[in-house]
Amino acid sequence: MPAHDLTIGVGFGTRFITVNDQQTKLQIWDTAGQESFRSITRSYYRGAAGALLVYDITRRETFEHLSVWLEDVRQHANPNTVIMLIGNKSDLESKRQVPREEAERFAQENGLFFLETSAKTANNIEEAFVKTAEEIQRKIQDGTIDLTSESNGVKLALPQGGSSLPSANTSSSSNGCC
Repeated sequence: MPAHDLTIGVGFGTRFITVNDQQTKLQIWDTAGQESFRSITRSYYRGAAGALLVYDITRRETFEHLSVWLEDVRQHANPNTVIMLIGNKSDLESKRQVPREEAERFAQENGLFFLETSAKTANNIEEAFVKTAEEIQRKIQDGTIDLTSESNGVKLALPQGGSSLPSANTSSSSNGCC
């Protein structure tokens, strides 16, 4: 059976998705969750509109370390940051060490969104990004995320020839986040 890929260090990627008929650009920093990179990763939380806390369902210790990473996000990110808990490697059900119910309870107790994914099979990967972006967009529309503040992690692309930011209740052409 092929091994799952591990992130070493800090990786960066850009992903475009459509949310509510709007093109959304996600800028994604994969901080690997390794203790040796913890001081570096804290700087990535500043200005983030969303955070995905990922644990490996086949390695209990990754789940047990979540509270430390959650505390880091809450301490260093904007208080309106959307946080999603993701249990990865759902394709390895027979090796599961973290019951889904336990993860759902952790998410509920901490006000997080929850989803299980498989990076190997791509199961729920797109859904994780879309749900996070939808919640960010909802917070923009209800005014929870202030578009005039640089600390919220959201930048709007102005329409062709546009000269001003749309209001929080107006649709934007592109959101950059995460």
